[in-house]
Amino acid sequence: MKTDLDDLCINTLRTLAMDAVQKAESGHPGMPMGAADVAYVLWTRFLKHNPHDPDWPNRDRFVLSAGHGSMLLYSLLYLTGYDLPLEELKSFRQLGSRTPGHPEYGLTPGVETTTGPLGQGFGNGVGLAIAERFLAATFNRPQFPIFDHYTYSIVSDGDLMEGISHEAASLAGHLGLDKLIYLYDDNEISIEGSTDITFTERVPDRFRAYGWYVQEVNGHDLEAIEASLRSAQEESERPSLIVCHTHIAHGAPNKQDDAVAHGAPLGDEEVRQTKEALDWPPEATFRVPEEALALFRQAVADGQAAQNEWANLFDRYAEVYADEAALLKGLWKGALPRGWKDRLPAFSSDDKPMATRKASGVVLNAIAGALPTLVGGSADLAPSNKTWLEGYDDFQRGTPAGRNLHFGVREHAMGAILNGMALHGELLPYGGTFLVFSDYMRPAVRLAALMDLPVIYVWTHDSVWIGEDGPTHQPVEHLASLRAIPHLQIIRPADANETAAAWRVALSRRDGPTGIVLTRQSVPILEREEPIAGDLERGAYVLRDAPGGAPDVILMATGSEVHLVLEAREMLAEEGVGVRVVSMPSWERFEAQSESYQEEVLPPGVTARLAVEAGVPLGWDRYVGPRGAVMGIDRFGASAPYRDLMETFGFTAEAVAERALEVVRGT
Repeated sequence: MKTDLDDLCINTLRTLAMDAVQKAESGHPGMPMGAADVAYVLWTRFLKHNPHDPDWPNRDRFVLSAGHGSMLLYSLLYLTGYDLPLEELKSFRQLGSRTPGHPEYGLTPGVETTTGPLGQGFGNGVGLAIAERFLAATFNRPQFPIFDHYTYSIVSDGDLMEGISHEAASLAGHLGLDKLIYLYDDNEISIEGSTDITFTERVPDRFRAYGWYVQEVNGHDLEAIEASLRSAQEESERPSLIVCHTHIAHGAPNKQDDAVAHGAPLGDEEVRQTKEALDWPPEATFRVPEEALALFRQAVADGQAAQNEWANLFDRYAEVYADEAALLKGLWKGALPRGWKDRLPAFSSDDKPMATRKASGVVLNAIAGALPTLVGGSADLAPSNKTWLEGYDDFQRGTPAGRNLHFGVREHAMGAILNGMALHGELLPYGGTFLVFSDYMRPAVRLAALMDLPVIYVWTHDSVWIGEDGPTHQPVEHLASLRAIPHLQIIRPADANETAAAWRVALSRRDGPTGIVLTRQSVPILEREEPIAGDLERGAYVLRDAPGGAPDVILMATGSEVHLVLEAREMLAEEGVGVRVVSMPSWERFEAQSESYQEEVLPPGVTARLAVEAGVPLGWDRYVGPRGAVMGIDRFGASAPYRDLMETFGFTAEAVAERALEVVRGT
């Protein structure tokens, strides 16, 4: 039965949201007001967390997938004792505050992920639940449940409309992620009005078809909400969806159930009337009754007690399973196990030509044994992406310690799930698909970059040279498009050894995502005098130089086109032209180098420059300068054998040499 104290606490959530949005003159008050009952029950009766240690490894995860309702989360974080003072709520949506319009990971203590685009949080939650299950199966031992927690989320009508939720829910149901519990704030309102103008499917039936355990409750009935959560926790075979029927802007006399309350302040008069209806002092703003604060702050003592109990358990675990405990401690600090770099293979120029996608698979399997939490897979393309770890199980219901993930043809969900896996903190997640289908992943890739998550993307079939599949499968603009995302590093290796170095760089990078872009076609393994690792880490380096180090022209390229410019170099040498060949696998890493190094590779005095890449030329002008030129592809491809396409598009050594001569001569 709801008590007066329950009402006081819930109305504290509602009024804080109203006041913050009203003060900011911007925001979404309706969802926090409508979902306050649901959030109150979850956070005060179920959620296992320690506000004084937001990074406790075995905490329950809470994802506000309906990120527009951020004031609900900020109010909960403040009230339960996180390092988020009331003054921050008063600065909602203001420059420099820790209460931005949508929750941002790394900015606000207690925020588990950056949610903004609807559906992304839904996918993140699936990734978090996958991580918990894998870690439990890998590290837990009898009497030592080191990983044993739930992933909760509040999701909205908008989340469930977005296609990504369909993909993620389907996979979660298939995997039977029973510690995944989603509360659906079914208020039947979207920006344009009632959801029945577009969204009339039977959501409970949809999720039952996915294999979820589904319950429906009145989202303002505390006892019903509590009972449904307990039932969800008892379910041991399926993820749970609790459909909570709520009223948007609950309690507002004139704007309850009104679409205007979704994304606009209620207005001073409506706020006053709502407070009166809630038996709240109408002139008080940001009021937090002491009794309500005391109840919420009980989370501090409860959370510390739960963490202390877990810490004692982990200490006993470490005495018996020292190696496992040491590995976990290192991972929690962001350190990888020692010795993994020693397993990186080296390839000989005497070996047969090898597609860089194949080399990537060789590298993955060489290092897998040294990196026990290296986990990933492909969007139903593992035989093509070469992402399979030989000798390891796939991750399924019956084999939760499996390291090979089958994402299915679900790139949208794969991107968001990888983010969730990375957010958990211990896994080294990677996911593969064709480069052209990175478009399907782009929102999640952008969010990984925004959150600085160490996710690795294996994007193969990297150019029109994939041939017969035709222009629908041939990426042209994708390299330029991905390079435009801040904090995302793209590496397009030229051969097998650059591919090994790319994995070394990607796995060593713990502060952002990396895309490794790989060929379908075989390319020669380049002869080298020194190891490649340090060179590739700098993003660009001199692969071959002119005699005496005084080039007449600089030829630069990435990936398979490096081999073209090397052939052209030999032709130009016969013409008496001195050529420096620069392999430039990663613009982003090169831009991070010192100015002196950049000028060492690209001397300002050598203005005759030619860049060669099988994609749109956009961006290369910064490297070739006003006297240079770019050989690129600024049209869609065609269906034909790739060598025919190379002739058609003018990507031959002869054509490169001819264009280089024109640059040298200034014609």
